[in-house]
This record gives sequence, structure tokens and C-alpha cells, in this order.
Amino acid sequence: MDSTNHRGRTIDRAELEQLKAGYQEQGFAIIRNVVPGDLVAEARSHVEWLMTKYPDLRPEHLHHPLIRNDAFWVRLITEPRLVDIAEAFLGPDLACFTAHYICKPPHDGQSVLWHQDGAYWKLDPMEALTVWLAVDVSNRDNGCLRMIPGSHRLPLHEPSRRTDVPNMLFSAADEGLVRKWSQERGIVDIELNPGDVSIHHPHLLHYSEPNTSSSRRCGLDIGYISTSTRIRSEGVYLDPVLVRGRAQEGVNQYRRLPPYVAGETIPFRGHEAWNARPDVSDALGTPAESPIESTLHMIERLREGSVAR
Repeated sequence: MDSTNHRGRTIDRAELEQLKAGYQEQGFAIIRNVVPGDLVAEARSHVEWLMTKYPDLRPEHLHHPLIRNDAFWVRLITEPRLVDIAEAFLGPDLACFTAHYICKPPHDGQSVLWHQDGAYWKLDPMEALTVWLAVDVSNRDNGCLRMIPGSHRLPLHEPSRRTDVPNMLFSAADEGLVRKWSQERGIVDIELNPGDVSIHHPHLLHYSEPNTSSSRRCGLDIGYISTSTRIRSEGVYLDPVLVRGRAQEGVNQYRRLPPYVAGETIPFRGHEAWNARPDVSDALGTPAESPIESTLHMIERLREGSVAR
């Protein structure tokens, strides 16, 4: 059921402790009704705006370089309810280094084969958390996330290139490893309504099947890190955003937030006052590549298996 009219909620300390215990045991957790319905509706409008703006790009590949100058994107990744969850697991000093809409269109949405997020991230140390916000209903029919409980205890394994079937990452984890762990621990379907959130450990084995249904499946996949974690990838995870607390000197460079500029994003609640924030820049950044060039560059690095280099 699509329940998008809820008001969102702040997770209390008792529930956070329960979530942390489950996360420690299973490597993932589900939190219901986190983001309010009006913000989810804005996210849905944002996705549709991006798809119209970049019609030649598959919607599974709405990667963060595409929206690095996008004030609404930053509004969403800095949503306090989401950052509160990240803080409970990573501490008070937090950054976002990636956030990617994975939008599987009806009938031909691509799969995301078995993988560990951390295998694509060159982070030192791996103090990171994936927070997955449901923009649409996500269920078994339209290709929801599926996870192997306890597989976060595995070390990171380098994925192998896979182009024999359409898949967003052009790669997959070792089939024998997946078979062994799924037989021992089973597989859990992560079914979510809009505004629900799932979180998972960067070592956790997970995947999602193709979307052959008549309903789109879209979510925002956010990577948060502690500011003590150094981003070592070159030319991919550009301009991380400090979302709470303090930067650690000499670790990463954090950009000022992009201003709201009509045409660079959608109008959103509070956009009129956005540019008065002290952490917002007076002008858009001027990257060496255009957003679409950077995104195509990232897709090519995924295709050739060099994202984590």
C-alpha cells in the first residue's frame, strides 16, 4: 500500500537502541514512516524533472554527479530525520559522499546483482552507512532490495564484471559466496512504502531483481560517512557535503552548499530562504566536466570496474 500522507517522525532513543541491536546482528534494519509525505512528493517530482532533463540517460543511473549543483538534492540528504539515523550509527560528525536515485522503470527496470556497497567505495576506514529512502512503493513485484542477514561479517570481496545480463553495476559478487551465505542465512525481502527507510552495512550482500511489473520502483541510495573517514577514490566521489558536526582537519575537503538557482533544480518548500543560509555558496560551482559528462564518466568507470580505484 502506498501511504504518502504521513508526517514523518523522529526516532526516539529506545527505538534507535533496538535498531542498533538488530543492525549489529543482521547488518540491516527497516525504519517506517521516517520522511514526511510532502518531502517524498517533492523527491518524486525531482526524479521526474531529472528524467525529463536527461531523457537519454537510463533512470537507474541518476548518479550524484548529475545533481552536484542541485539545492533540492542537498536539502534531501541533509534532512534531519535521515541524518539522525546516520548519527546513531556513525557518531555526530557526518558527511554525505554519494546519493543516487536508483529508479527502475516499469517493465524493463534493470537488476542490481549481488554486491557489497563497500567494494565500490575506496574509504579509509570504512566508517560508512547506506541509508535507502523509498520514493515509490518497493516490493517483490517491482524489484525491491533483498539482503542476506549476517553477511556484513564478511570481508569485502572484489566484484567481477558482468555484462551478460543488463544490470546497473555491470558487475556482481562471487556466486559461490552468495550461494553459501544465502543457503545458511536465507534472503530477506525489504518491502517499503514511500517515506520508509532501510539501512545496511557496507559489507552486507544484497541485490534487487529486474522490474517487470507495471509500477516504477525508485529510491534514493545515500552514503554517509564519519568525517574521520578519508575518501580515496579519484575523480568519482567529488565534493562531499558536511551534513552535521565538524570536519576533521586534513581528511576531506567539503564544499559549501549549492545555492538555489531556478532551472538547476525544482522549487521546493523553503527554497525562497535557502540562499540566506550561512553554509550556502553565493554561486554555483564550475566543475571541469558538465553534470552529464561526469555522470557518463562514472557509468563508464562502473562498466570497466574502476570506480574503487
